[in-house]
Amino acid sequence: MGYKVSEIINRIEDSFPVSLAMEWDNPGLICGHGDKEVETVLIALDADLLNIDRAVRSGADMIISHHPMIFSAIKKVNDLEPVGRKLLKLIENNISCYAMHTNFDIGRGGMADIVAERLGVENIRPIEITGEDEGGSLGIGFAAEFSDTDGFTARELSALLKERFSLERVWYYDSGRPIKRIAVCPGSGKGMMTEVLSLGVDAYITGDTGHHDGLDYKDAGVTLIDAGHYGLEHVFIDEMSEFISNKFPLLKIVKGAEDEREFV
Repeated sequence: MGYKVSEIINRIEDSFPVSLAMEWDNPGLICGHGDKEVETVLIALDADLLNIDRAVRSGADMIISHHPMIFSAIKKVNDLEPVGRKLLKLIENNISCYAMHTNFDIGRGGMADIVAERLGVENIRPIEITGEDEGGSLGIGFAAEFSDTDGFTARELSALLKERFSLERVWYYDSGRPIKRIAVCPGSGKGMMTEVLSLGVDAYITGDTGHHDGLDYKDAGVTLIDAGHYGLEHVFIDEMSEFISNKFPLLKIVKGAEDEREFV
């Protein structure tokens, strides 16, 4: 016997309420029936066609993704464009699709806390404060400190990231100064330079930046390390698999694809 989609959503949102999400975001039930019975759930970063096909093959009743499939209004649902094809495949196979994005990034025990724990840092506070709860400030990303070092080099910190997050590669622009204080924005943190520089950190770790971002941070005395959008956020798959398994022990969990990039 399975659980209803609505039961699963309610339990998730007890920990990561949609009210935490940024205004531009679109978490929640993207597609499907709230009263559908769920026996198998696929957990993925993205509800793309690769993961939807995997859900179909595995007999999944529900997809839980980090990134929402839809961010803005769509006027047509057909097989002539990517979002329409995905929605049609979900509907035709009676698969409900739920996204938990910046509410997971911001919430206690969510993305920022998971990444901070893996890095072993202390004195954690948000880069951008978006709210408060009984534990203090909540927000996007985090700033923190390494207490057990006099300072990493950019190469040493990059190697630590590769080890802790099982990454094939990262790239960096080295300011040349020892790194003890860091700011981290898992996923895309391209537009947060003003906030990052105001924190007085030695390095900024994020994804989706470019050459000129690297030069700007380096000239400002901050090492920029880009781990890619996938680099830090892929922890969502394992963490949410464990979360769902603990809350709903009768559910079968299928893990979606992780890094879909290919390197040469």
